[in-house]
Amino acid sequence: MARLTQYNYVFAIGTFFAMLDAYNNGANDVANAWATSVSSRSVTYRQAMVLGTIFEMVGAITVGARTADTIKNGIIPNSAFRGDAGVQMLAFTCALAGASIWVMWCTRHSAHVSSSYSLISSVAGVGVAVAGAKNVQWGWNNGKGLGAIFAGLGMAPAASACFGAIIFMLIKVTVHLRKNPVPWAIWTAPFFFLIAGTICTLSIVYKGSPNLGLNKKPAWYVATVTVSCGVGLALLSLLIFVPYLYAKVVKKDHTVRWYHMFQGPLLFRRPAPEGGEARVPDYAVVQHHDDEPKPELKKADSSDDDITPADHEKGLVVSEERQLSYKELMQQGQDRFHARLRTKSGPLGWAMRYLHENKIETGEIYEKKNMVITLKRIPAMIVVGALYGVNYDIHAAQTGIHGTPEGRRMERVYSHAPKYANEVEHTYSFVQVLTACTASFAHGANDIGNAVGPWAVIYSAWNTGNAAKSKAPVPIWQLAVLSATLSLGLITYGYNIMKVMGNKITYHSPSRGCSMEMGAALTVLIFSQYSLPVSTSMCITGATVGVGLCNGTIKAVNWQRVGLLVFSWIMTIPIAGTIGGLAMGIVLNAPHFG
Repeated sequence: MARLTQYNYVFAIGTFFAMLDAYNNGANDVANAWATSVSSRSVTYRQAMVLGTIFEMVGAITVGARTADTIKNGIIPNSAFRGDAGVQMLAFTCALAGASIWVMWCTRHSAHVSSSYSLISSVAGVGVAVAGAKNVQWGWNNGKGLGAIFAGLGMAPAASACFGAIIFMLIKVTVHLRKNPVPWAIWTAPFFFLIAGTICTLSIVYKGSPNLGLNKKPAWYVATVTVSCGVGLALLSLLIFVPYLYAKVVKKDHTVRWYHMFQGPLLFRRPAPEGGEARVPDYAVVQHHDDEPKPELKKADSSDDDITPADHEKGLVVSEERQLSYKELMQQGQDRFHARLRTKSGPLGWAMRYLHENKIETGEIYEKKNMVITLKRIPAMIVVGALYGVNYDIHAAQTGIHGTPEGRRMERVYSHAPKYANEVEHTYSFVQVLTACTASFAHGANDIGNAVGPWAVIYSAWNTGNAAKSKAPVPIWQLAVLSATLSLGLITYGYNIMKVMGNKITYHSPSRGCSMEMGAALTVLIFSQYSLPVSTSMCITGATVGVGLCNGTIKAVNWQRVGLLVFSWIMTIPIAGTIGGLAMGIVLNAPHFG
């Protein structure tokens, strides 16, 4: 059949919401996945953006799925569309609209939700509008029905919490509890590279390469490849990584650079300079800036008799400043951050200075002078919108502002978490970079393929004039467009989710962070083998809680934040489903001329 040109507008609207859904996926799901590495200071926020963009796009384009399920998890029967391509286009446009609107609202309000669960719920709501509630798969349906999906809300985070806790306790008992943990951290590093390499290889085999079909290979083949990769990585770390760390940390050779690691065992004989010190990054979560105010203490020898009326008046002003309201404290923190941005060179520094110096004057916006100022501010506003997230202070936002209820809560949570030596944590930062990049590659290959499904259906139905079957072909240009849009979401708006994850739940460090990521990856692997749908972002959150409890007390976890996360996960199902279902029901049954 010919292309459905009469439904060009439906295709255009569907494309818009597909790209909005991908943008939200990057700003919400991918930001949450990288929040662990950024919170642990294993990578900076900018490095996370670069690595996330590269591995998401490479995974999607090179080994991503070339076909996508028409109906996500078979929630509604394909026969419900009665072979009508136009209705099918409309259905998936409404499903994308319901999912993207809900996730966008949540991202704007810093509430983490799963983009996959949002889309599934929206498809279910559309299914009710099209075929009726009785034709929607509400039960288990071999792990693909809504019952299995809802069960995953509880099972997946709990399982990942257990796996993450087990891996971290292994690190804690083996290294952290030793009297001299630095040598133990260095010489046991190949073992943890073995674990990480094995888990990462399994992730690529079973989740991160659907186009290669590695998961269909015989069990002996998969086992051989997996063990070989893990052992190979462990041997490589023993020959290259261990000598490099030994020279840098134990011999305290500050002249060692990253490219010296290729000298391998020769670094053991490298003479170290006298009086050197181990130069490793500071992995402490709380790090103060020079421009932050320090409390002034009253002198011990001062008395009330020495205070003049003028001094007394000044004292009242100081007292008032010390009792600022919550909004004033938050604004004060934001003003300090913006002041630091204005001191930067480059486009963002110029834009922040221009906006600061050219504020809207008194009066309404439609006053002539204000309209002129607004027009002049537009270029600077565009620059800020593009670069603000790249320069956002994630750790300061996660730890909260001192004096606020959130700041005091996070101080209590951090006080229950032991702080380990930077020299020890430095070892595990490399392991965490490996696990984070692999998870991003697998997400690009698998999850983007899932997200592109509805758009692929809309395009196929519009382009051919036939209703898509159970599988729809996915053109590579669609994968490229959505992966690029997803990366844009991470870069420009991911900070809004990252600031309420990671250290906002519990204290992070590289050894804790790599345990969380490996625990989440294990959970996804095991659940996928039993065809149980899980959300990677939910798994990493569960692992974060599990590792936080390894501090020995429940007070080391911010349960208020955990409760808000669970609440937003649960509310995703009815709200996204209602938005998608109402949109489909209203449009499909709207009065029209015959």
